[in-house]
Amino acid sequence: MWLRPVFGAAKTQAMKNTSADPQSGQRDILLGTLLVVAAVTWVALVWQGRGAEMNMATASLTLGLPAPLFLAIWVLMMVAMMVPTAAPMILAFHMLQADKVQRVGGFVSTGLFAAGYLLVWTLAGIVAYAGAVAAQTIAASVALPPETEARIGGAMVIAAGFYQLTPLKERCLSKCRAPIAFLTTSWRDGASGALVMGLHHGAYCLGCCWLLFVILFPLGLMTIAAMAIITLVILAEKTLRWPKLASGATAAALALYGAIVMVGPEILPTFHS
Repeated sequence: MWLRPVFGAAKTQAMKNTSADPQSGQRDILLGTLLVVAAVTWVALVWQGRGAEMNMATASLTLGLPAPLFLAIWVLMMVAMMVPTAAPMILAFHMLQADKVQRVGGFVSTGLFAAGYLLVWTLAGIVAYAGAVAAQTIAASVALPPETEARIGGAMVIAAGFYQLTPLKERCLSKCRAPIAFLTTSWRDGASGALVMGLHHGAYCLGCCWLLFVILFPLGLMTIAAMAIITLVILAEKTLRWPKLASGATAAALALYGAIVMVGPEILPTFHS
């Protein structure tokens, strides 16, 4: 009998804690959803990428795919690679707007924010496909030897390394690293506001990372190891305490690898004789 007041008090305190932080449950649901989506897309990429990696030497820049199918795979890649790195921003957005709307409306607004973010990367995929087709056409017309094509890929890797140290990279990265500061200074109310804010965040993220995705073409667009390393690099830049250290280390690694490719082009994963 004497235990009843103890359990009763504990139950009352738990109810108070739950009511004092109504956003915690929503935050957990949202975080869980983001993690599940990322995990599922990674599994799909691993399954899809097995055949692509086996045919790496003969695969074209567009994987021999028509534009709609290429874009579908590109979007799958962006969800797998960028949703984990964008999760802090998405969670911060949901937290800031949760008090303004009802629970269901809060998830809708957050979904629109994420949709705007992914729309930017989808448009980038269209540009990437057009660029890949143009590059293939030019390479075929001038009949570049495989060594030259590989060295061009190595030069692209070096360029990506140098870009890590540019003011534009630093400016865009600063926006991605400070979710609350970014959201409070660019806040827009309503559903359209959520979509526009997602577009803005996507633009900064694209400005921060675009060359890291360009080098996926010479490294092999469906190379799982390359995708995983780039994801970890972006995550480190956005979350580690010393972002310049992460960017500097990445710059050095890319410049070194690109230089090695320039000397020995056959080490590039997409090299074919």
